[in-house]
Amino acid sequence: MSARGGLWHWLVLVLPLASFLPWLGTPPLFDVDEGAFAEATREMFERGDFLFTYLNGSPRFDKPILSYWLQALFVALLGPNEWAFRMPSALAACAWSWAVWQFAKTYFSEDTANLALAITATAIGPFLIGRAATADALLNLWLALACFDAWRHVNGGGKAPLRRCYLWVGLGLLTKGPVAALIPIAVTLMYALSTRTSASIKIWLAAIRDPVGWLILLAVAAPWYGFAWQRHGMDFIRGFLLHHNLSRFSGPLEGHGGGLFYYLIVIPLLLMPWSGLLVPMLARLRHDLRDALTRFLWLWVGFVFVFFTLSGTKLPHYALYGTTPLFLLLARRTNAHHGLWSLVTLALPALWLLVLALLPSIITVLTAQVSGYYQAQFARAAHQLAPGYYPMTLGALAVYFVIANRKAWPIGRRLAGGAALSSLTLAAVVAPWIGDVLQGPVKTAGLRARLQPAVLWNFGAPSFSVYRQAVTPVRPPQPGELALTRSDRLDAEALRQVEIVYQAGGVVLVRRR
Repeated sequence: MSARGGLWHWLVLVLPLASFLPWLGTPPLFDVDEGAFAEATREMFERGDFLFTYLNGSPRFDKPILSYWLQALFVALLGPNEWAFRMPSALAACAWSWAVWQFAKTYFSEDTANLALAITATAIGPFLIGRAATADALLNLWLALACFDAWRHVNGGGKAPLRRCYLWVGLGLLTKGPVAALIPIAVTLMYALSTRTSASIKIWLAAIRDPVGWLILLAVAAPWYGFAWQRHGMDFIRGFLLHHNLSRFSGPLEGHGGGLFYYLIVIPLLLMPWSGLLVPMLARLRHDLRDALTRFLWLWVGFVFVFFTLSGTKLPHYALYGTTPLFLLLARRTNAHHGLWSLVTLALPALWLLVLALLPSIITVLTAQVSGYYQAQFARAAHQLAPGYYPMTLGALAVYFVIANRKAWPIGRRLAGGAALSSLTLAAVVAPWIGDVLQGPVKTAGLRARLQPAVLWNFGAPSFSVYRQAVTPVRPPQPGELALTRSDRLDAEALRQVEIVYQAGGVVLVRRR
C-alpha cells in the first residue's frame, strides 16, 4: 500500500466519527420524533421507572425499550441535553459504517470497502438519522449485521454467524419491532428460492428452526415483551402491535401516505450526493444478478422497496432499511465509470453544495408560498442566519471544485471528498440554523416555563417538556397556567383570555388570565 493510499485508508476509517459526532448537540431537538423520544427517556428518571416509557404521563406504545435505555445511559453520564439524547444514534451510525466496511473488505476489496464506508457515513439519509434522537440508526445497524451474518452462514460460515444473526434480530425486536425479523427472514428466503436448489431451501429451513438461535433471540427480547404485556395487557397489544405496526401497513398512519412512486423519488434524495452512481449501477442489474452475493444484495434492496411501496404508511427513513446493500453495490462500481456520466456524477456534489449555499434564498421564496405557522417560522430564517453561513457553504463548494478537478484521483475518492464537505457543512452551519428556525422558539419557551405550571395547547411539541424538565399535559390552560401554542391557533376569543409571555415566529407562550 502506498503512503498516499494508506492515508486515504485511515481518513476513511475515521470519517464516521467526523461525520456523526461534531456539533451533534448544537441544534435543538426536532419535534415530533426527537422530542417524543427524549421526553419519554427523561420521564424514566422522573418516574424512577426504567422498564416502560411514558410521554407526558401517558404510556408510549410506539417503540420497544432499547433506544430509551441507551439514551438513559448517556443522560446519566452527560445530563438531559441534546448530546446525550443523540449519542446512541451517532455511535450506532458509526458502527453501521464500520460494519459495511468490514463486510465489503471481506467479500469485495479494500477499495470497495473504503468507498462503501464513505457512502454510508456521508449520504444524506444515514447522516440525518445518525444525528437524530430516534431508533432508526440503531435499527439499521442491527439489520445490516443480521443480513451480513445471514450471508456468512449461507456461504459455509458455520453456526457462529447464524447465532449472531439471531442476536441482532433480537436486539432489533427490542429496538423497533417485527420489521427487524421480517427483513432478514424474507431476504434470505428469497435468496434461497433464487438459487433453485433444494440444498439452499434446506439450509434456510434449518436456520430458522435453530434451537440455540431461538434461545438467544428469546433471551434478548422476550423478557421485556413479556413484562410489557403483563403490565399493560391488551392495551400494549393494541397500541404497539396492532396500531403502530400492522396499521402502518394497512393504511396511512398519522397522515404519512404517499403514491406508488414515493420511494423512487426518496431513494435518490437519501443517497445524495452519491445519487449519480445509481444509473450506471442499474444498467448492470442483469449482469449483477448472475453473481450470488450481488443477487443477495439486490433482493435485499428489492424486498424493502416493494414492501414499503405497498405499505399504507410511507416515511423517508423506511427506505433506509434497504440502502445498506445499495451502499455496497454503488461502491463496487464507483471507479469503473468513465465518459460523460462520470462528469454528471462528479457534478452532483457541486449541485448539492450549491443548494445548501442557496438554501436561505430558497426558504425566502417558500415563505411567500405558505401561510400561518410555517410562514411565521420561515420569516425568522434570514435573521437567524449565522455570519459564517455563506463563507462556510461557498468555501466548501470552492474546495470541492479543486478536488473534483484532481484527475489523477479516482472518481470515488473525489466524490468522497465532496460528500465529506457536504457532511461538514450540514453539521456546522446548516443543521444548527434550520434547528434554530424551526425549534429554537420551542426551546426558549420551554426554558422560560421551567418550574411553572404549563400545558401544551393545540400544539404537538413534546420537546417543550424536555426543556422545561417536567411533564406537560395536553389540554387547554386553566387560569394562571402557561400554555405553549401556535399563533395560527389563537383566534380573537382565545387572545382575549390570555396574555402573551413570549412569541417568536409562530410559537407562542401564553398565560391564561
